[in-house]
Amino acid sequence: MARRVAIVGTGQTKHRSQRDDVNMMEIVYEAATAALQDAELSIQDIDAVLLGNMEMFEGRALPEMWCGEGAGGVYKHCLKIATGGTSGTSVAISGFQHAASGLFNIVMAIGFEKQSDGHTAAGMALTDPFWDRHVAAGAIGNFALSISQYVAARGVTREQAAKVAVKARRNACNNPYAHLQLPHITVEEVLSSPIIAYPVHRLDMCPTSDGACAVIYAEETRAKKICSRPAWVRAAVTRHDYSYLGDLKDRLISIRTLRDAARVAYAKVGIHEPLKEFDVAEIYEPVSYAELAWYEALGFCKEGEAGRLIDNGITLMDGELPVNPSGGVLSTNPIGASGTIRVAEAALQIHGKGGKRQVSGVNMALVTGYGVYSWSDVMILSSSPG
Repeated sequence: MARRVAIVGTGQTKHRSQRDDVNMMEIVYEAATAALQDAELSIQDIDAVLLGNMEMFEGRALPEMWCGEGAGGVYKHCLKIATGGTSGTSVAISGFQHAASGLFNIVMAIGFEKQSDGHTAAGMALTDPFWDRHVAAGAIGNFALSISQYVAARGVTREQAAKVAVKARRNACNNPYAHLQLPHITVEEVLSSPIIAYPVHRLDMCPTSDGACAVIYAEETRAKKICSRPAWVRAAVTRHDYSYLGDLKDRLISIRTLRDAARVAYAKVGIHEPLKEFDVAEIYEPVSYAELAWYEALGFCKEGEAGRLIDNGITLMDGELPVNPSGGVLSTNPIGASGTIRVAEAALQIHGKGGKRQVSGVNMALVTGYGVYSWSDVMILSSSPG
């Protein structure tokens, strides 16, 4: 039987478009050191170290062979997880599973990306070179195609998507680690920014960021000693598949992997009304329209009602279910770390260490990871081990 496990410490770097002051190993060291300080542990207390990275964005293969040292993985169990856009949540889930297995008592999981080293992220082709390249030569083109379908099917508006972008960048102003902090951004400014692939405006999209984030897991006995209010992992579900773009005729509408991962996670915890039962959500939204689609896929509202949630302020910081008080991926996107940040930020909310971005009375938090339609992760954290 799997052991009960909680997050007892988190650590992040300050995320920026370029961190020329550090190399990849040093940026990993920053996050690992911060997490150890938060949990009041030393590297000697850590039994296993896991790394998450979208390999090759920096133009380097096998980065764990170098960065494992910066993470404190020398003479320890150390491996890398790479699952595209979900690398950050996948390494977080793997850290939980390592501790729950009984093989390790305290585990550190670190997601990282130093995209400025390679400058490949924004234009990298994510499609089959023969069948799909002519219609979607990268992440932005992929999103533009699916967003057009979603808008036609659900009736969401450009203004509603822009409100999501505004919410994210304003929330980020309360987060000292966030990359894009835009306190005065407006809907009009989003809509007047250049269109990069119709109907996506530049300010509808996430940035490319350098950064790292670490979370530390401990099994139940140790967790209660280390942390006064642990963030217990109540569910961790992964759903990955693959299809050609042309086979996914309703990509952003159906999101079958996210819907199924959420269904299974909710059943594990007994969640029936997610909008009412979660106190906060940190969801992976690389483009403004995606957050609206996720509202529906995660059961926050009925199909076609996502626009109402943002119009009525339900997902704002003072709304019924604050979504991404950290500023989300729309404000900070070091791809291999983006999902780990979601996990760390949800844990911070339960720990009560959110600072200016703290939501009052958080006991149940939802986390999602996402990667190009076919990959989805869902985690549920709680102040109670269940």
